[in-house]
Amino acid sequence: MNLGNSLFQARKKSGLSQEDVAEKLGVSRQTVSKWETDETVPDIRQSKRMAVLYHLSLDELINFDLDVKQVQDAIDNTSAETEAKINWTNAWGKKYPILLKYQESVNISNYARRLNMMLDELRQEYNFSEQDAMLVLKDILYNVWKIRKGK
Repeated sequence: MNLGNSLFQARKKSGLSQEDVAEKLGVSRQTVSKWETDETVPDIRQSKRMAVLYHLSLDELINFDLDVKQVQDAIDNTSAETEAKINWTNAWGKKYPILLKYQESVNISNYARRLNMMLDELRQEYNFSEQDAMLVLKDILYNVWKIRKGK
């Protein structure tokens, strides 16, 4: 995504018009339009002021992706009660069907035994809670996968 589109999406998500932004930043509406169409680029001070206006960090503003922001907002606004009701295997299985059928062919008890040992090690060595140990192990596995995928 280009900078202009990021600025446009962030402004729209904030519910502001170009006129609103222009007034708050002390520039013309045409200037805001030029930023959003990549004709010109805001200076760093204006960019920082826009980030504050849109309730984003400067990095988030520059790389604003509405889909990612919506997912993050959904995560942030999901209560523990709602989260407990979600069958994550079924939810992710719609995108990754292997999650719905691997149980038929994988020796789950073999992997579960080894994963349990790793969880216990994390809990004991770092004094993690059960949930924190699981999240750390999941994150380590994800990062190993990313590295292998990059080879």
